[in-house]
Amino acid sequence: MSTSRGLFGTSLARKYWMALTGLFLCSFLVVHLLGNLPLLTGNQEAFNAYAHFMTTFPLIKAVSYLLYASILLHSIDGLVLARQNMAARPAGYVKYNGAANANWSSRNMALLGTITLLFLIIHLKSFWFEMHFGFVPNWTDAEGNLYKDLYTITVAAFQQTWYALFYVVAMLGLGLHLWHGFASAFQTMGWSHPRYTPMIKALGYGFAIMVPLLFASIPLYILLT
Repeated sequence: MSTSRGLFGTSLARKYWMALTGLFLCSFLVVHLLGNLPLLTGNQEAFNAYAHFMTTFPLIKAVSYLLYASILLHSIDGLVLARQNMAARPAGYVKYNGAANANWSSRNMALLGTITLLFLIIHLKSFWFEMHFGFVPNWTDAEGNLYKDLYTITVAAFQQTWYALFYVVAMLGLGLHLWHGFASAFQTMGWSHPRYTPMIKALGYGFAIMVPLLFASIPLYILLT
């Protein structure tokens, strides 16, 4: 049994925490993706209404702070444990061959998590911080409702080649992270069964492909049109 100890003490507690926060973040990805899809159709009203709701509705705001804490703790604990596992591995054990026992994404979860965390920091600075503390022009919909025009600054950001490409690379890293993490979270929680586990794995692989692909298509579409 592993004796690695992250932020939450025992190895078992750490595994449950990583699994639960990972699944919570997966649910957020779906909600966030649905809210971003109006960018593909140029629906400024729908996107600004979504951004306004996500940043003003009390329950959503409370959940968002829980989300930020989950992202931070999930990332930090993963990095701490990866460092501990590396330190615990015998330096002279030259016969170790990780590729024989696990795929590339599972052996590099810390690296992929770091890329995703870096992206989130830049992404939050570009949009969340500007939405709350920066200057965002106002926009009025057809019914006279006044919103902050996050649509305009989002489109402007994605029209920058470096940011659009960085976003795509980050989505590739996210997809590889999900490729191993999605099904692994279900297994950690004990939600496995000979009949259902293959379906969960297939769902996880589909999720790891489709969700990052749809996210990546948004800046590419805006950049190229």
